[in-house]
Amino acid sequence: MALSDDSSAQALTPLQVMGDAPVIPVIVLSDLAHAVPLARALVAGGIRMLEVTLRTPVALACIERIANEVPQALVGAGTVRSAADAQAAVLAGASFAVSPGYTHRVGKACRDLGLPLLPGVATSSEILAAQEDGYFALKFFPALQSGGSALLKAWQGPFGDVKFCPTGGVTPANAPELLALANVLCVGGSWLTPPDALAQGDWARITRLAREACGLRAATS
Repeated sequence: MALSDDSSAQALTPLQVMGDAPVIPVIVLSDLAHAVPLARALVAGGIRMLEVTLRTPVALACIERIANEVPQALVGAGTVRSAADAQAAVLAGASFAVSPGYTHRVGKACRDLGLPLLPGVATSSEILAAQEDGYFALKFFPALQSGGSALLKAWQGPFGDVKFCPTGGVTPANAPELLALANVLCVGGSWLTPPDALAQGDWARITRLAREACGLRAATS
């Protein structure tokens, strides 16, 4: 399900966001100067879908800079909690959105904006609510705290038409178990962008971590 190099954000679907690589990095940026070199380092390691969370004052500016200066990347906005967040993400150049939970208003806003959304769910009722609005590619959050692989296995029966991206507590050690599940297309994790590597500008380390992440799916086959 990997995208070709000439794919555009306009044609992007949530399934393509989840299927491009085994891991979507969950990125928290506090320094605008880190945005472009970090994105380039991840792309060099084979990771193109980049989730920059809206948790810091410079997050939107980081998204805009990556969108403008790293065309090989597809940068998304994470921690989208409102229609206003979705609108701001689009204006900044985000190619997709990720939410920690799901509401009809957030789903409708993203659909109206043409912004692919990975809605966050942690219960069967939340899955049903997302499905009623047409969302079948979902973020499972917080994954490990909510039941991890055991819950995902239980969901395979009643929700066999849903694909998940487990995020929250995911590490290189437990990612292969999650990726081996038929209803998991990718995982989300922050380990690709360690704070000390960002602080030191150790972009080579981040590229190495991205390459290792790209090999996680092979480890499950």
